[in-house]
Parts: sequence; C-alpha cells; structure tokens
Amino acid sequence: MTSAELHIDNASDGVERSAAVFKALADPVRLRLYLAIRKALPGSICVCDLPDFDLSQATISHHLRKLREAGLVSSRRQGTWVHYTAQEGVFELAVDSVV
Repeated sequence: MTSAELHIDNASDGVERSAAVFKALADPVRLRLYLAIRKALPGSICVCDLPDFDLSQATISHHLRKLREAGLVSSRRQGTWVHYTAQEGVFELAVDSVV
C-alpha cells in the first residue's frame, strides 16, 4: 500500500468516526445529555444529577449508551450510581476532520 493509499484509508477512518459522533449528537435528547455532561468538565457528573428529561430510566440509559459507543462520554460505577465524563477533544476532532 502506498503512502497516498494509507492516507486515504486513515482519512476514511476519520470520516467514519466523525459520522458516528454526529449521528449520536443528531438526537436532541442525546445532544442535551452530552452538553450537560460536558459542563461538568474537567470532572464527571452522576447520572442522578442529570437534568430531568421526563423520560424513563431505560430511555435515558439507551441514549447514554449511544454517547458511549460514539466515544463522546465514558462512564464509571461508584457504588450504586454511574458517573459520566465527556471525553475531551472527541467532538472537536470530529468537526476538524470534516472541515
């Protein structure tokens, strides 16, 4: 594989990762969740402290899983609660890869 082909493959990977980030944030609930989690930087936020979205716990968990799968947030369990942290730079890298 030539260096040009390798560059194209790497660029394609970046576009795929960016698409996953944008797809995750395209849902208004996920975007609001992400922004709430991001405000806690450089720390984390307990799921119990997230804003009330008037949605079931299962629905919120589904949206948080999508954010984790896109690499936008990470989670850690502390006792009975889960704390979420926004992954710094992921959103910015996604934007930079398409501009």
